[in-house]
Order: sequence, then C-alpha cells, then structure tokens
Amino acid sequence: MEFDTIAAISTPSGEGAIAIVRISGPEAIPIADRLFRAAGAKRLAKQPTHTIHYGHLEDIATGEVAEEVMVSLMKAPKTFTREDVIEINCHGGIVSVNRVLQLVLLAGARLAEPGEFTKRAFLNGRIDLSQAEAVMDLIRAKTDRAMDVALNQMEGKLSKLISGLRQALLEAIAQMEVNIDYPEYDDVEEMTRPLMLEKAEWVQQEIEALLQTSSQGKILREGLSTVIIGRPNVGKSSLLNSLVQENKAIVTEIAGTTRDIIEEYVNVRGVPLRLVDTAGIRETEDIVERIGVERSRKVLKEADLILFVLNYAEQLSDEDRQLFEVVKDMDFICVINKTDLEQRIDLEEVQQLAGDHRVLTTSLVEERGIDALESAIADLFFAGQVTQNDLTYVSNARHIALLHQAHATITEAIGAAEADMPVDMIQIDVTRTWEILGEIIGDTADDGLLNQLFSQFCLGK
Repeated sequence: MEFDTIAAISTPSGEGAIAIVRISGPEAIPIADRLFRAAGAKRLAKQPTHTIHYGHLEDIATGEVAEEVMVSLMKAPKTFTREDVIEINCHGGIVSVNRVLQLVLLAGARLAEPGEFTKRAFLNGRIDLSQAEAVMDLIRAKTDRAMDVALNQMEGKLSKLISGLRQALLEAIAQMEVNIDYPEYDDVEEMTRPLMLEKAEWVQQEIEALLQTSSQGKILREGLSTVIIGRPNVGKSSLLNSLVQENKAIVTEIAGTTRDIIEEYVNVRGVPLRLVDTAGIRETEDIVERIGVERSRKVLKEADLILFVLNYAEQLSDEDRQLFEVVKDMDFICVINKTDLEQRIDLEEVQQLAGDHRVLTTSLVEERGIDALESAIADLFFAGQVTQNDLTYVSNARHIALLHQAHATITEAIGAAEADMPVDMIQIDVTRTWEILGEIIGDTADDGLLNQLFSQFCLGK
C-alpha cells in the first residue's frame, strides 16, 4: 500500500528552543531536497539513513534563505511509519515553524490529518491498533505509573497476550471444523469437546485476569475523579492548594467564596487525581452560590473518590450528617481540618457516621496531616491489587468494553459445550470471541473505527 506524502508540526505550539516539522511518504526526501541547501551542494537523497545534516531552507519562489535548520534523514523501512521520513528541526518560534511548514506544503506535501503518522504505522504493519492507541496514552500520561502502562502496551505486551488467546481459539475452531466436516467419525467429536473446553476455559480465565486490572488501568490512564466536599469554610480550597502545592483556589474566611468548580490534575504517590474543588454544599439565598451548589451535587454523583472535609472547631451540623448519608455508599475519606483550633467536633460521632471509611485529621494552616492523607489515597487505590510490574494493565475504555463482550461470548460457548449442544452451535460463540479479541489489536477493525480512533490524536503524531 502506497500513500501520498504528508507533513505536520510535531511539537507543541508556542515559543521554544526547537520545533520539528515532520514529513513522511514516498516524496519526503525529494521535497526536502528541493528546499534544503548545505555546504558542498549536499543532496539528502545520497546521504546514509539515520543521519542529521546542518544547512538552510530556501524559499523556492524567491530564492531567499528562509530558516537555519538541522534535517534528520530516515529512510524506509526502519522508520516510525515504515516510509521515508524527514524531520526538520528549526527555531521554536511560532512564525519560524509555520514558515517551514508552509514551504514544505508548497513543495508538494499535504497537511497531515490528526494521528495520520501513527495511522500509517498501523496500516503499514509496524504496530497494531492497541500499540497505536498507546502512543496517545504515552503523550497524555500524568504519572510514572501511567507512563509505564503505556510503554508496556507500546512494546506489544497486550498485543502478544491477545494474539495468544486468539491462537488458542483458532486451534479450537479448526478442530470443530474437522468435527463438522467429518461427522461420521465419533472419535473426532469425543476429541473435540474436551479440547475446546480446555482452551475456552483458559481463554475465559485470562480475560478475567485482564479485567481485574481494568479499574486501576483506566484510572491510571484517565485519572481518579476526586471531589472535595463539605460545608462552606471548612478548608476545601486550602486542601486543594495543599495537594496541588499551588494557590489555585481563593481562600478567605468568608463562607461561600468558591462559587464554581475548580479542577486540577495532581500526582499523589503514583495515583493521578483529577481533583475537583466544589462550592460549599448548603442552603443559600445567593443565586450565584446556589448554581455552584447544584453543580457540586452533580459532580459528586460522578466521583470515584470523595474527600469529605469537616471543621474540627465546629460541632457537626445537620448538613454534615446529610452529607454523610449522601456519600455512605461511595469511596470517601473523611478529613477533619483545622486541628490548630480548639476542638468542638464530636470525634466519636464522626467515626460512627464514617463507618469503615478512613477518618484523618489535618491542620492545613500548619501543614500537618497531608502526608497521612496522601498515604491513605494511595492505600485505597492500590490495596490488595497487583502492582505495575506484575502484569499488563488494561487501561483503554474500548479494550475493556471488548473484553467484557469476549468474556460473555466465551462463557456462552462453555455453557453450550457443557450442555452437549451441537458443535456447530458452539463454534458460533467461539468464532465471535475470536473476532471481538481481534478488534482490540485491529485485525478485525473496520475503517469507520480506525478513522474515529485516529481522529482523536494530535496533529503531527
């Protein structure tokens, strides 16, 4: 399969020391040669692969020098796309990198679509679909653990596991085909059922093991949605600032200061938190504050973890007790703040209302208790779970959904076999499982799915 030649800026927009314009396709090197000028009239087409060359780009319309550059030359097939690839390293200003891109486009390249470089790597067989998706996961990783998960997937660990499951199913399908084609031989059927059951049950167990990692993997990829709640002026914004280690939220003694949702990402001991500071939940006549309170209630319903903040210097109110009732079936940690002040809260009642959930004390003014809170969050997330070195995490929502479908179909196949259903009926479910697993790595993915997935990538990747 041969494509046209594409180009895009592969570095973030803005000012920086260096920016890169990437070109990939059959005309990548000729296009670069039309623009590149170096000492001794050096032609890139005659240079060895995986080398870098200093020179200038020339505006072919005017003949004037347009930019001073370093050009990286990588010849197919040992490139990311398995095509000829040129990377032009230029100065990192907005004007300079856009000028270089315009010169490349005028010289014959086409502007790449989002994710088109990675899509070509997939279509040219360098990576499978799960590895392609891991490229974007790697770019978006917010913690070391999330990055390790993405790297493992890019290296093909998930792909190898899925391919092994599909191979086992394929062997079972082949045996069933023999049974269907030669029904007159009873010994064939006697051999088929035990073999099919053995392989199907193994596949079922492997899928279940993958799904056990899915909740952690998804959170490592997307972040743990963590909502800070409590009555006004208990220290919610101070807690956000302490975890983020920046003054993101306005902190005052005036109740109702936070009127809207404030959202920040923070890495807490390897756990990525999508941290949300909410308006204090209370009854209020202030129209603007009331809107903030309603938004807080909505965000609360979507939370993975709740940090419920109470005031050490105030007695529990009916509003506090109502909030305990709201969050009782959710994962929450109760944080009693302002221990630097005189105690008025009934700690025994708090523990009774919290039940089995953790109760911690902090003084954010004196910076006490944050370490214990971070440790509790990490313990809650990783308690009793595998670590990132144990096995492959499944972190992608698409993969998780497909694994659930595959688990359902292989379970139906096992049930049908145990009920002595005809072999051709069992084969339908086994084949469907094989196809569903193929969608994860792209073997059975259609063009619509591919276009949708790669459209979510950034330009230049």
